[in-house]
Amino acid sequence: MAHLIRHKLSNKLTNAAHTVSNKSQAKVSGVFARLGFQAATDEEGVGFVECDDLDYDYRQGMQMDVLQGEEEGGRVEGAGEGELDGDSHYQRDGTARRPSSLKTGGSLDEDKPQITTWEAGWNVTNAIQGMFVLGLPYAILHGGYLGLFLIIFAAVVCCYTGKILISCLYEENEDGILVRVRDSYVDIANACCAPRFPKLGGHVVNVAQIIELVMTCILYVVVSGNLMVNSFPGFPVSQKAWSVVATVALLPCAFLKNLKAVSKFSLLCTLAHFVINILVIAYCLSRARDWAWDKVKFYIDVKKFPISIGIIVFSYTSQIFLPSLEGNMQKPSEFHCMMEWTHISACVLKGLFALVAYLTWADATKEVITDNLPSTIRAVVNLFLVSKALLSYPLPFFAAVEVLEKSFFQDGGRALFPDCYGPTGQLKSWGLALRIGLVVFTLLMAVFVPHFALLMGLTGSLTGAGLCFLLPSLFHLKLQWRNLLWHHVFFDVAIFVIGGICAISGLIHSVEGLVEAYRYNIHD
Repeated sequence: MAHLIRHKLSNKLTNAAHTVSNKSQAKVSGVFARLGFQAATDEEGVGFVECDDLDYDYRQGMQMDVLQGEEEGGRVEGAGEGELDGDSHYQRDGTARRPSSLKTGGSLDEDKPQITTWEAGWNVTNAIQGMFVLGLPYAILHGGYLGLFLIIFAAVVCCYTGKILISCLYEENEDGILVRVRDSYVDIANACCAPRFPKLGGHVVNVAQIIELVMTCILYVVVSGNLMVNSFPGFPVSQKAWSVVATVALLPCAFLKNLKAVSKFSLLCTLAHFVINILVIAYCLSRARDWAWDKVKFYIDVKKFPISIGIIVFSYTSQIFLPSLEGNMQKPSEFHCMMEWTHISACVLKGLFALVAYLTWADATKEVITDNLPSTIRAVVNLFLVSKALLSYPLPFFAAVEVLEKSFFQDGGRALFPDCYGPTGQLKSWGLALRIGLVVFTLLMAVFVPHFALLMGLTGSLTGAGLCFLLPSLFHLKLQWRNLLWHHVFFDVAIFVIGGICAISGLIHSVEGLVEAYRYNIHD
């Protein structure tokens, strides 16, 4: 019986593989094939069919489990696990979900906690409309109307790349049903680099994630010191000293095992930030008669505008956690709609905030816009912002620690160092040293590079453009080439080229700005 089943499966695989191969080869363009964006090969086609059959067998096994009981259902599931090797071609990296977690229409992951579309939208909004909007008026200072256009353009592009990144998590089975075969950004990257370099893409994404998360932590410390020194200018305490005080308050983060204690305050902090934005806009509107419309120009500061590009891009970064967010949604089909309304609202609010703030202070606009407020209002507003910055710090810090621990301490027995946790879950000494060292590193960076806008522009150009523009468009071309229409290819290539130019120019000018700030001892 087993021999008959294997013979039948082998014939089915062979026929389907030839069909897939012929259709793919007929569709491939010669130019793009030489660039590496070719359709599936014969071997890859076999893998696709195997994955389709595994998915079909698993769904059949689910029905048999209901009809015949746990014992027989366990044998069906065990058989599926035994044949999982064939899925490595489909995944291209061997890191696909096990059959028990494959999702057809979002129905097979019911055991995980699910979030509503509104909750998912709130998470995205919290990521792209956080404290870093305080640097957007500074971007208008150096970009004028082009800076406003860039705020809109970045929202459109980041919304689009977020959608195509999620589409790379899915493949169609033989029934034409989308099946979620990848879990994370790292899985997508590994799939693109396989079979020659099956882990290279994941390493690149992990490095970019760590840099962005750590730089976010550094920015929170920098902005805390900046806000405090401008709130109490009469105190004989420098910005660097205030940064040290802020870091002392952040040391308990090294003992965090989860974010339950912090999550209770996240909603209140975000609401407080919206209130602060409204207060700033209200103050600006009260001075509407003095708005300097003539200061908003169509020309740009060629030397400093690329820094503004990095600032704007960094304010929209959310692609890191989108795969996990979409995977936990109750209705993944509503992900695209959620992305659209969150980015539209972010675009409108950011544009209005940046414009009215710049019109109010014009050429006197500072890196952190609240520093322009009158001293009586500034102290209150800044104290709220410092509280939000300190309570927001644990989120990227904990994420960075998790990436480091999984990469170097928990990599399935292949880690470079011993596990950070004991058998009962207690944190070991070297795990605690890692966390304390990361907190101290963020302090040292904040002390030696206390320039909020330049650091934000550098981070946006270095990792923001890569994670939001370059990699999603490249991965989309690589993994979804067979299904793309010409305008999809055009958009992806255009985004990759424009994002590459902006990233390189922003990186160069941000570094030049930091060198100039040190050379001439510039503090603002």
